[in-house]
Amino acid sequence: AKLPLSALLALAAAAFMAILTEALPAGVLPEMAHDLSVGEAAAGQTLTVYALATGLSAIPVSLATATWRRKRLLLLAVLTITVANAVTALSSSYPLTMAFRLAAGVAAAVIWAELVGYARRLAPSRLVGRAIAITMGGVPLALSVGIPVGTFLGAAVGWRATFGLTALVSVLLLGWITVSLPDHPGRR
Repeated sequence: AKLPLSALLALAAAAFMAILTEALPAGVLPEMAHDLSVGEAAAGQTLTVYALATGLSAIPVSLATATWRRKRLLLLAVLTITVANAVTALSSSYPLTMAFRLAAGVAAAVIWAELVGYARRLAPSRLVGRAIAITMGGVPLALSVGIPVGTFLGAAVGWRATFGLTALVSVLLLGWITVSLPDHPGRR
């Protein structure tokens, strides 16, 4: 009975992408504000709407999707973040960008709700703590490495390309989750 590292690392990558998607605008705020024709304070609301959507939707979305198959739900959440990042990369409309940031925040709430439960089901009982630690390792990694790298890339290639690259990495994550995670039924 060993830890299924590929599956746990895929979950950690989902956590990484949720945090990176939330905080990436902070590192590219002036450029983003300029291109969206809004002030920096308004561009900063792209973080606020994401965070509020995550916090306020966590319980209602968990209740509404309790009967859904877990893998399908997780894939839908990562797909939503992927699309939101792609739209953010391409959009010149502030309201459209904000709408997709809101959707990504709700998707992040789904990811947070699934991580620990998935890790617990994947690991043998004696290794549950390690499984959860590996899965949640994506959070500090995103904060300490992902956001600074995103800011660096934003300065080097532009904020739109950085969001586009984030969307591309999320597409790869969708494939990784599809291949490595087992499915589990929802609950009544």
